[in-house]
Amino acid sequence: MTEKKFIIEMEKAKDATEGRPSVGPVYRSVFAKDGFPPHVEGMESCWDVFRLSVEKYPRNKMLGHRQIVNGKPGEYVWLTYKEVYDIVIKVGHSIRSCGVEPGGRCGIYGANCPEWVMSMEACNAHGIYCVPLYDTLGAGAVEFIICHAEVSIVFVEEKKITEVFKTFHNTTKFLKTIVSFGKVTTEQREQTEKFGLTIYSWDEFLLLGDNQHFDLPVTTKTEICTIMYTSGTTGDPKGVLISNDSIITLIAGVKRLLQSANEQLNEEDVYLSYLPLAHIFDRVIEELFISHGASIGFWRGDAKLLIEDIGELKPTIFCAVPRVLDRIYTGLTEKISSGGFLKRTLFNIAYEYKQHNMRKGSKHVEAAPLFDKVVFSKVKQGLGGKVRLILSGAAPLATHVEAFLRVVACAHVLQGYGLTETCAGTFVSLPNELSMLGTVGPPVPNVDVCLESVPEMGYDANSSTPRGEICVRGNTLFSGYFKREDLTKEVMVDGWFHTGDIGEWQSNGSMKIIDRKKNIFKLSQGEYVAVENLENIYGEVSEIDSIWIYGNSFESFLIAIVNPNKQALDLWAEENGQSGDFAALCENPKAKEYILGELTKHAKAKKSVIDDMYKNAAK
Repeated sequence: MTEKKFIIEMEKAKDATEGRPSVGPVYRSVFAKDGFPPHVEGMESCWDVFRLSVEKYPRNKMLGHRQIVNGKPGEYVWLTYKEVYDIVIKVGHSIRSCGVEPGGRCGIYGANCPEWVMSMEACNAHGIYCVPLYDTLGAGAVEFIICHAEVSIVFVEEKKITEVFKTFHNTTKFLKTIVSFGKVTTEQREQTEKFGLTIYSWDEFLLLGDNQHFDLPVTTKTEICTIMYTSGTTGDPKGVLISNDSIITLIAGVKRLLQSANEQLNEEDVYLSYLPLAHIFDRVIEELFISHGASIGFWRGDAKLLIEDIGELKPTIFCAVPRVLDRIYTGLTEKISSGGFLKRTLFNIAYEYKQHNMRKGSKHVEAAPLFDKVVFSKVKQGLGGKVRLILSGAAPLATHVEAFLRVVACAHVLQGYGLTETCAGTFVSLPNELSMLGTVGPPVPNVDVCLESVPEMGYDANSSTPRGEICVRGNTLFSGYFKREDLTKEVMVDGWFHTGDIGEWQSNGSMKIIDRKKNIFKLSQGEYVAVENLENIYGEVSEIDSIWIYGNSFESFLIAIVNPNKQALDLWAEENGQSGDFAALCENPKAKEYILGELTKHAKAKKSVIDDMYKNAAK
């Protein structure tokens, strides 16, 4: 059987020239062979994305949250598209009444919630740059972003107000207004007034622009809609300028992709919003859902309650970072291992049978319908019972986890790749294509992609197995780094964005991420080390949640900071007669020995992978 190919060649390879390495052929998605998809008619900006859906689906449920009744969470309560629109118009008038003009900067700081999205849409309506402040970063980064972006008004989750206060008085040069997503205390009012600022509760702010009217400006595709700061690995965060065109181009491309794979979104779809809206991945997913008149329900902000929120909301599309899917995988495999002999045997037979049929080319819904109903339906119910598509992004998903979930989840499991600078979506694997396992799939049909050779790392974009730095061209690209033209010029060369990631083309047109450029250094004994690869390998250990590895050329060894998995550590303590809370266990020498032992055991199992990595680093 002839292998399917999901890319087409647009330009020939180029030889190395003075100062520039060789470049492989330029490819694009086969779904764009006759050209990139046009924008939706009338959609010129992010405001149009929302406005058009309000016109088309005014009564559809748009934003939902769980109502707390007598201290207990109840059902999701919803605002329709029209109800959200009416509030957004009020918020917009109130922002403008504070003196913020089109082109001004508005910060949003806090966990995902309906008010977050409504504040963002108010910015879109008036051509104001939305500047998300990282929910996971401390006051230092928040202070930097407010000052660097010259933010004059900030919307803040109630419990984050004190974090904003910590940035005073440095930020008060720019910051004039604070709006709480909830209430405001007397002490907070006094603290704000002391620095000459004004603070409003959400309800107070909605009334502020009641008797004032501001015409909505005409916003164009090329205008900036958001400045999204990336944390980076060194130095201050970089402000990535995202235009309206970037987001609406991405929406058109994803729509074409899903249509081509017969998996279109529709107004009946439901999405759980829990990944940070301050990151591009969740932002564009929510824009995509809004463009289809679909529903977005918000979690309660507690990872321990996530599964409960999923069960209540019953999403149809579930987006996740690998760590979430790793935990689902670990939980499922532990349940299977601890089950009785008959249950375990039945699961293994069902798994092998379904995987075998999928490898032969069967779609996942046709591979083992009886086993789906009898065995795997419990996994589907664990994600609410209605999930039809699971998308992993933001970091590499371990191949064994992806392979397992593709079989047992009764849903398409896709892996994507993108950066803030490429507006998230650049590659995504396709439904029912098992050959894409372990890859990020082919390009989305709105970008051109090529590989650039990296001779110092031994990667040749024109070899029989093409490898090199992934470079992207297209309208989804960012408009530059805010106030940092020097950094923009480093990564943008002749219209191509250089991602810094090393990719390898597969024969079917999928991309496999294999390395990171500039992530190697020598230890004092001359040994090359690629720490990001080591972090990826050690990150597979289920007993830890995260690991950071550091070294430099003045030392002969590496050090690591490890965040253990609480559930795994508690279980170890119970089995080994150790007591204490999580903090105490982390200080326990025996617990440290246990975690180090698990890391060492995994390293020995992956020895051949690590050896190959060092050989490549030393080339």
